[in-house]
Amino acid sequence: MKRKTNALPLLLTVLVVAFYAHCGDNQSVADAGEPRIHRTVIMSGLSNPWDMAFAPDGAMLFTEKCRGLSVRTPEGTVRHLFGANGAALEADDFFCQGQSGMLGVALDPAFAENRRVYVYMASDSGGMKTNRVVRLTVDDAYAVVANRVDIIDDISFKQSFNRWGRAGAHSGGRIRFSPFDGFLYVATGDNHDGPLPQDLSRLGGKVLRVDRDGQAAPGNTTPTGGDPRIFTYGHRNVQGLAFRPGTGRVFACEHGPGHDDEVTPLAPGRNGGWDPAPMSGVSCMSDYCGYTSNNPEGRPTPMTDLARFPDALEPSWNNRGASEGMGPCVFLEGPHWEAWEGRLAVGFLRGARIELLQLDADDMTMEASVIPGLPSQRMRSLVLGPDGALYVAIDGGEIWRLESAGP
Repeated sequence: MKRKTNALPLLLTVLVVAFYAHCGDNQSVADAGEPRIHRTVIMSGLSNPWDMAFAPDGAMLFTEKCRGLSVRTPEGTVRHLFGANGAALEADDFFCQGQSGMLGVALDPAFAENRRVYVYMASDSGGMKTNRVVRLTVDDAYAVVANRVDIIDDISFKQSFNRWGRAGAHSGGRIRFSPFDGFLYVATGDNHDGPLPQDLSRLGGKVLRVDRDGQAAPGNTTPTGGDPRIFTYGHRNVQGLAFRPGTGRVFACEHGPGHDDEVTPLAPGRNGGWDPAPMSGVSCMSDYCGYTSNNPEGRPTPMTDLARFPDALEPSWNNRGASEGMGPCVFLEGPHWEAWEGRLAVGFLRGARIELLQLDADDMTMEASVIPGLPSQRMRSLVLGPDGALYVAIDGGEIWRLESAGP
């Protein structure tokens, strides 16, 4: 005897599959009050794209870690501007090693008038490897690059391999101009060097705040005896900087040491609380206790050690017990983002997602959610374009454009 079957579940399955096939990879279904996201791949075939910056005319300047700085003009033409062989302006001192190379890029707030571009790069000028911030100018056609000035030339660089990783590790590298105070903020890393984050005479493991010539910004309130360019210290490897709309407060988004990636609102002269140097009675290879314990009790080295530094900056959010390679971050602005307007978008490398943080008036996170429907990729840069869309550079060699397709 033939067994009767109910066709309704099968029909519903077919309809659901057809619906998602229609949406494709480029869209996701939003919850109530949230936008639907449309994703477009605007560039592919890149080599480790690291950062982006948009000119007022719509040109997109972007970096590739081992190639250098390039531009995609408003007409779609791509030109190699600065860095390795073949660039309009070659840099003989530029090199790529480990996590270092051509990293952050930012445009002068007066770019339309002065055509100045800033990049964070690794240099072996004079036979000594450093990270530095370089200022350049480009012409109106994005064809001629000139007037190189190294405005900061003494940012720490990890010189050699050790137990904790390769040379060139933990260089930080994000640079951003504040739209509120006009100064350039520079994120640096701890180089797997235990004493470096708390050492106020050196620039690694810090967030710097400088003017357009690399001089210390007024109001940094660096502790007595410290380098006046230091805005905050006690950081591990900041790779995200974002400015909250309305208040202008700068946020750092930072890799954790196997636990506790953190988003932290910053304030001048303050300690981020990271100290991987061994305490008395503790021994760590290369004097770096970042992945083990810096204390006689054997507790993992805290990302923010409030017991030792009670006045340290308090994180707004962390992922509690996990390290997923938190990197870039940017605030979403504009009514087209619907319920997401004002949220902080945070990208993850190993975590391969974009998290959205909703903050209260005190800059603390009330709620976190994930942008749904995106491919699982290592998110390297997040930038708002002049069109209000969110542009995403991924380690896989693409740049995406994410836009709201309405509720």
